[in-house]
Amino acid sequence: MALGLDIGIDLGTSSVLLYVKGKGIVLREPSVVAMDEEGNILAVGEEARRMMGRTPGNITAVRPLRDGVISDYETTEKMLKYFIQKVCGRRILFFKPRVMICVPSGITEVERMAVKDAADNIGAKEVYIIEEPIAAAIGAGLDISKPYGSMVVDIGGGTTDIAVMSLGGIVTSRSIKIAGDKFDEAIIRYMRKKHSMLIGERMAEEMKMRIGTVYPLEEDITMNVRGRNLVLGLPRTIEISANNLMECFDEPASNIVDAIRYVLERTPPELAADISDRGVILTGGGSLINGLDKLIADKTGLDVIVADDAISCVALGTGEAINDIDKIIKAKIVKLEQKKRK
Repeated sequence: MALGLDIGIDLGTSSVLLYVKGKGIVLREPSVVAMDEEGNILAVGEEARRMMGRTPGNITAVRPLRDGVISDYETTEKMLKYFIQKVCGRRILFFKPRVMICVPSGITEVERMAVKDAADNIGAKEVYIIEEPIAAAIGAGLDISKPYGSMVVDIGGGTTDIAVMSLGGIVTSRSIKIAGDKFDEAIIRYMRKKHSMLIGERMAEEMKMRIGTVYPLEEDITMNVRGRNLVLGLPRTIEISANNLMECFDEPASNIVDAIRYVLERTPPELAADISDRGVILTGGGSLINGLDKLIADKTGLDVIVADDAISCVALGTGEAINDIDKIIKAKIVKLEQKKRK
């Protein structure tokens, strides 16, 4: 058995997933770092996420990635080092890993270089970059090497990546910075405007997961929401129903549907016919918002399927790609990234 380390990284706005060859997904943590005023790391991942909105003035809990790309380079690098050391232990001191990181399909060259440099600086022997729709398709079990069209919509925390693939490559695609986080922001605005109540990011995310819907429910559900009354400045708890909350999801959901239609309109007719037969595959945590598959099906007239284990598809696909790297390189799906010059 090879002594080297092969690691696939789903470097997401909301969470980081690590895949280690031979072990599968070994880490799933929020992309959050808590630091003191001097920039020292106090907590990373789930421990840091629990601090969000609850830290004193000398401690900040931050998300170093925004809209699918690195917004705080140094903190992202420290976070990656922490996670890799956590899963690899002392082996990382002796065996430099081969690392594959997935990125949004609409990433700029500067953003791509930032990802590659972060991987270089954590001690990677070789760095490969794979686009999220391709990784999502592989993780969802699609054979993208065949000469027929497959359409994947990967809805993460920071970006929604839509792509039509055939013969191992992307034929047409679009990446928009509207995804799960925008649904959270919409809930916060709704609560402020409709109920004069300020809630935090964690409460908004919990509301999205428990009662968030973009499609009318046959049986309405409710939950108690805690926040601060903006008029009185006092803590308050109110009951919110799913069907009432649905109106605040109109804008982000419509933007995602419009982006899907944009890609479909630019898809060659032969591949469009394949998609009509095979349907659209949804992946990513955002695809689990209740009724989103039904809404997309209604607006496009296509069958829409949410992938099994949709949250893990990108990480699984990245891991499978690093497992079979020679085949992936030969198919020109990814290439070895050149190291920066010292």
